[in-house]
Amino acid sequence: MKKLLTTVLLFASAVIFVPSTEAKTGNSNLTANNAADPQINVRIGQPRRNNRRPRVVNRTRIVRQGFRTYRETIQTRYQPNGRVTTRVISRVRIR
Repeated sequence: MKKLLTTVLLFASAVIFVPSTEAKTGNSNLTANNAADPQINVRIGQPRRNNRRPRVVNRTRIVRQGFRTYRETIQTRYQPNGRVTTRVISRVRIR
């Protein structure tokens, strides 16, 4: 019984996978044309540094300190090297 089951699975897998490999070998002309395309991109000179300026974002938030409430405007600066600096630009008392 095990031998019969094994042979049936072997023939079923052959029916599924053999036609797919034959279909791949029929397009050998397309693969030969793609081989002629260059695979290396060579740039001569210094690399362009277009995004070297820091990204600056201003946000406001409401802050409570004891009984007082303030509206703070915060400037967050994202540097190109990954450093983030945050500073308070203005603080206005609301209540």
